[in-house]
Amino acid sequence: MNAFETAAPADGLTRRRGLLVPALILLLVFAALPALLAGFDRGYFYQIANLALIFVLLSASMHLVTGVAGLLHLGHAAFYGVGAYTAALLTSKLGLGFTVTLPLSGLVAALVAFLVALPTMRLVSIYFAVATLAIGQMLYLVMLNWVDFTKGPNGIIVSKGFELFGFSLSGRLAAYYTVATVVTLSVIAIGRLSHSYYGNALRSIREDDQCADAMGVSTVRLKMEAFTLSAFFAGVAGGLWAHMTGYISPGDFKFSESILILAMVVVGGLGSLPGAVIGALLLILLPEGLRGLGDFRNIMVGLVMFLSILLLPKGLLGEVSALRLVRQQLGAAWRTTGPANGKGEGIGWR
Repeated sequence: MNAFETAAPADGLTRRRGLLVPALILLLVFAALPALLAGFDRGYFYQIANLALIFVLLSASMHLVTGVAGLLHLGHAAFYGVGAYTAALLTSKLGLGFTVTLPLSGLVAALVAFLVALPTMRLVSIYFAVATLAIGQMLYLVMLNWVDFTKGPNGIIVSKGFELFGFSLSGRLAAYYTVATVVTLSVIAIGRLSHSYYGNALRSIREDDQCADAMGVSTVRLKMEAFTLSAFFAGVAGGLWAHMTGYISPGDFKFSESILILAMVVVGGLGSLPGAVIGALLLILLPEGLRGLGDFRNIMVGLVMFLSILLLPKGLLGEVSALRLVRQQLGAAWRTTGPANGKGEGIGWR
């Protein structure tokens, strides 16, 4: 019996084990949590669950540009707002449904981000951060003051909820499944990007962009792509928000929202997609869990954020821990066990 024959059964077992954690997460999101929500049968809990999922997507999209590419982005909520206003305006003025407005929300946000990136992407460090802050404030002021187009502070009523190719998804559970499906697919796509050769190129820019440039990496182009992709997913989150709430206003997309999204990524762990998800869930669900404390809940949430950064500077689940988890759970799925060099030795993750 050769090495390939002995390695194959073990590899099959390891591969099945590697799929266990993703399967449990999908089971939780699409079976256990909906059953729990149906048991409570209160619209408030459905709203909280949908809100948490939308911020998971926002945090994951911020992870791509800040955690992986290393760009300090302080205007992320503005592209979230662009997506929401795109969906709201297309629905209220043209009567388009969710199936059409959701991808267009992401595309319009990505287009705006691309136009913003053209003059700003050669800026570095704090200068880029200040530029994104300024762009975010400019877009917020456009939403607030262009009354003829955006209705200004009065906001826009989104008359249509979730629908799929003309079929209404008006029930609470149907709306939850719609949000959960879009967020899950988006997070999987971001995860694939983050843990690919493309993601490694972005990490090289984060670690030392001058060295990466000297090695032939097109740093400016990659930064623009990461910035644009991040805005696309933020726009998709905005489209989900508009159709979920049925009403949007500029107050939903202020600078404080950008800081909240950035805090989710930092608290969870910079460079860690699981950390970004955990950070989003923590900072959305913790204030709701502490609602009984009244005004003191904000102090408690701030204290948790402060202690997490002070005691865990790499976040709740840092990049190294997250990569180790990926290797343990999913590494076997890509391991090749065939005779690679004539000696029957398998090639795997090292």
